[in-house]
Amino acid sequence: MRGTRSRCCHYRWPWFRGSWSPKSDISLQPLPKPEEAIEVKERDETDNLTFEEKIKEPNILIIRSINPCLDENGANHRTSKYELMRREHYPQLVVRRGQHFKLIITLSRPYDESKDGISFIFVVDDEERPTHGSGTMVGVPLLKKADRYLPWNVVLHSVHEDTITVNVLTPPDTIVAKWRLDVDTRIIDDGAYSYSWETKIYILFNPWCKQDQVFMKSPEWKEESVLNDVGIIYRGTYNRIKPVIWKYDQFEKDVLDCALYLVHIVGKVKSSFRSDPVRTSRALAAAVNAADDEGAVMGNWSTDHSGGTAPTKWLGSSEILQKYFKKKKPVKYGQCWVFSGVLTTICRTLGIPARTVTNYSSAHDTQNSLTVDYFMDKNGTIMDELNSDSVWNFHVWNEVWMLRPDLGKEYGGWQAIDSTPQELSEDMYRCGPASVIAVREGEILRPHDSNFLFAEVNADKIFWRYNGPRQPLKLLRKDTYGIGKLICTKTPGSFDREDITASYKYPEKTNEERITMLKALQQSQSLFSRYYLNEDFNDIYFHFNLLDDVKIGQPFDVSLAMRNRSKTTAFKVSVILRIDVVTYTGKVGESVKKETFNVLVQPDSTHEVKLTVAYEEYVKRLIDQAAFNISCLASVPENKFEYYAQDDFRVRKPDIKILLHEQPVESVETVAYVSVENPLPVAIKKGEFSVEGPGIEGKLRLKVKNVEPGHHAKAEFRFTPDRVGDFAIAAKFYCKEMDDVDGFLMVTVEQKKEQNGHT
Repeated sequence: MRGTRSRCCHYRWPWFRGSWSPKSDISLQPLPKPEEAIEVKERDETDNLTFEEKIKEPNILIIRSINPCLDENGANHRTSKYELMRREHYPQLVVRRGQHFKLIITLSRPYDESKDGISFIFVVDDEERPTHGSGTMVGVPLLKKADRYLPWNVVLHSVHEDTITVNVLTPPDTIVAKWRLDVDTRIIDDGAYSYSWETKIYILFNPWCKQDQVFMKSPEWKEESVLNDVGIIYRGTYNRIKPVIWKYDQFEKDVLDCALYLVHIVGKVKSSFRSDPVRTSRALAAAVNAADDEGAVMGNWSTDHSGGTAPTKWLGSSEILQKYFKKKKPVKYGQCWVFSGVLTTICRTLGIPARTVTNYSSAHDTQNSLTVDYFMDKNGTIMDELNSDSVWNFHVWNEVWMLRPDLGKEYGGWQAIDSTPQELSEDMYRCGPASVIAVREGEILRPHDSNFLFAEVNADKIFWRYNGPRQPLKLLRKDTYGIGKLICTKTPGSFDREDITASYKYPEKTNEERITMLKALQQSQSLFSRYYLNEDFNDIYFHFNLLDDVKIGQPFDVSLAMRNRSKTTAFKVSVILRIDVVTYTGKVGESVKKETFNVLVQPDSTHEVKLTVAYEEYVKRLIDQAAFNISCLASVPENKFEYYAQDDFRVRKPDIKILLHEQPVESVETVAYVSVENPLPVAIKKGEFSVEGPGIEGKLRLKVKNVEPGHHAKAEFRFTPDRVGDFAIAAKFYCKEMDDVDGFLMVTVEQKKEQNGHT
């Protein structure tokens, strides 16, 4: 019978004291101490019989086997995709809490309700000392009908000869863990026997159960944030968005076991607290990174990724989690989108609705002032030694869906969590869960880490001129619109992008946004926040003009327009326009080009200065993700006015194209092709495609050579899908001349048709 293994039949001490039968009231009692256990010989004369002989005894009731009903339970609980349920040998049962699941039990003889008693003992498998009080051990009698006063119910559904069918109903706040099951059988006033089921029961959070804290009304978002195993993570800059495929693979081998390990062992969430999605998600935000524990992923924001895999080369979570679970050592290396992709996978495999969120122009406020402060010297160069705050071109975190009984009903819904190790929260590198509603309303004192999230999406950028240690700082400019320019996630059911900025903040340039900002500043304990509230700022706008679409390999222009609003006076303006390479975390690198302009701007007119950058000027300085920091420092000598502004810009890399020779069919080899353009003015000498897809073990590596400018690198590969369904084929391309190039194709694998036309 599928799902059963060798049987174990042995005596144990009674789980229930006093008279017990399916018809009597049952009070669960703690287990007696070992010395109180009833000796077998004192209460059963059949002890010397073999197992086969005991089965033939008409007065003995023994469990032969238990059928986990994998197909039916998998369909009802939406867990059929889990590798644990699909494996050919020794499959396990995966179900969701607050919803009944079915078991078919085969007995040594027909069940006699009048004299036979059956009890079920559920125990959390990885708990060292399970107890009834902590909820990690539960004893449940077999009942004729459900008892709403009991948290757990095992109800007799039907009897057929020597088999019984039971429905097990778990409470909606069951501990999310791997459980083991023993079934005790007893004849009234006679000996008791126990069957230890070797199949384990994985019980998950249940967004389909109205009583579960993670219940979600939207069918589209439940399908997307719990069941979808492939998604898009957005990178790049707000004006040059880069969508990247990410395979969450939450149903694959070892992923669920790894998630439970991260919660219980690394996250140190014990006993009944594992039933709480708030505690669980907060622990996972710490356990995914390895900054202060043996978490899953080690961060690395340098350019040296020796000894590991560069963050841009990962295609999904399963390879990372499988490597981690095997050795229990952090996997090298990750950056924010890798941490977020892995965290999405772990939450989804546990049943917590989760989505990956990108915030463009994301503030990293190290002083809890709700402002990002920059200090420049007289040449407009940012002074790294004085700057601790930063603005990332983009930052990726997660949202999980749940009620917040610790905050109140009004704060339920999406909660932001972040596993990228940026700042300590209660002595650990983690962030959240912070109610997105609380962030939008400026409630920065609400747990957890709402102040940090608020600054990430809505801080004000302040620019100062530093004139020396004994000179006062000079305010150059404030930018109230430069942070949180776009917050987005993947749209449910499609590969479109959904703008969710309005869920985090009121629209810029509205009274509501400024009122919320002032409300947050007034709650802040930072002395700089108090100073900032009393400062008087003046706005002057210089406009950058950047081309919308510049391929890597092409030159590009940066221009600055200056508008003179005076009707009568011309002004001399000195402008330093510079271009520096920058990491996506906002750390400025080498200077690409710098030029000084001295111009006369006529009354009531606009003057434009332009800086042209050739490929040869920027190619050798490119770092990270081909991003640049464009900045200007303008001064008007007549009135000693100074102005500083900056913006981000990224050149676009080509997308990989994937084509299929024919429609993929289960168990049939399919031919496919990958290609990518060489947009550079130089030849690509050596390159390699890395491909993942259905039926592909690990990764395919396809090498190419000598791709001339304007030509395409091409390769052919074959794959044999092992099951029917929708899958992603994901590809990366690497070469010395150009990195971080990717593409994907969603495919539907059809069922194989027999020669007679039947499937």
